Amino acid sequence: MPSSRSPWSKRSLTAQAMGHVDPITKGVVPPIHVATTYIRDEDNAYSSGFVYGRPDNATIREAEEVLAMLEEAEAGALLFSSGMAAATAVFQALDQGDHIVASKVMYWALRNWLMTEAVRWGLQVDFVETDNLDALAKAVQPGRTKLVWVETPSNPLWTITDIAAAAEIAHAAGARLAVDSTTASPVHTRPLTLGADIVMHAATKVLNGHSDVVAGALAGAKADAFWARIANIRKMQGAILGPFEAYLLMRGMRTLHVRTATQAKSALDLAQRFSAHPKVARVLYPGLPQHPGHDIAARQMENGFGYMLSIQVSEGEAAAIRTAARVGLWKRATSLGGVESLIEHRASIEGPGTPCPPDLLRLSTGIEDVEDLYRDLDEALRG
Repeated sequence: MPSSRSPWSKRSLTAQAMGHVDPITKGVVPPIHVATTYIRDEDNAYSSGFVYGRPDNATIREAEEVLAMLEEAEAGALLFSSGMAAATAVFQALDQGDHIVASKVMYWALRNWLMTEAVRWGLQVDFVETDNLDALAKAVQPGRTKLVWVETPSNPLWTITDIAAAAEIAHAAGARLAVDSTTASPVHTRPLTLGADIVMHAATKVLNGHSDVVAGALAGAKADAFWARIANIRKMQGAILGPFEAYLLMRGMRTLHVRTATQAKSALDLAQRFSAHPKVARVLYPGLPQHPGHDIAARQMENGFGYMLSIQVSEGEAAAIRTAARVGLWKRATSLGGVESLIEHRASIEGPGTPCPPDLLRLSTGIEDVEDLYRDLDEALRG
């Protein structure tokens, strides 16, 4: 989009939030628009383009414009009150009886929703290892499957699905492809340019990057009837993001490129060093050549391989839990993508039925000194 609409790069446009300036004060940071209702014209029209706060807001539009630019989304972007609100809106836009194929390894809360609420609404869901294209092709049923949902890299094993190949499989069967690209971010992967129809972000994570906003986002390849239905679901259910949260999200996105560059560099450094650690049985990170999805990741990711990795502790589950208890700089907390580094024993969080190994620790790499991060976790592993 920058090449056709602006002479500036995506990094420059993001840093200046598309160059929005307050038309009244000329402030380089636009005001937060909190009004919920707007004046009609004398002819009963709304020449301002705004009617009511539930479906629309000027601050939200500005943040959506930045994200649409980053994702090269022809249909634009829609901000939601959470990542779950954004993701579930896509499934709610389907019809009763529609068949869905989804990644077996994915964000646990959404997987749980698909196994419970989606089924109660009459949707049929099959979970497969979408990094296995043969398994994906067998699971997709031409004429019946309406949506293929892929998370890549997948949380918390960081498996890689070939987005372009998955799009071909989905489209050949008459289905849409939606990609949860939360952990990649548009800095590392742009699924719409690889053939996806919709990309989803839990914007709470690296898009905001400061652990102070809960938000979700969708970006669409085409403004078709399905996209309009999703927008109407957001409107009717009141799932739009608040204006203050949209302002914070836009502020966070201004530093997205510099944050992700530091985080990805540190994550790769840590992955390489812990691969040789005597207390670590395995490191899961797509930037490592030994990762099963490395070659695909190298094709569809750019500017690094992201900020998320996991380690499997060689002495098992109890040792993993003890390690998490011993850290000082790493923070024992859920979520990911913030400027502070987080560590979590995911199997404890997800509970029975999780595909997460019990010896696994999920690491979200922040922007701290990488030597401090390594030393802290090394000492915790060694006890």
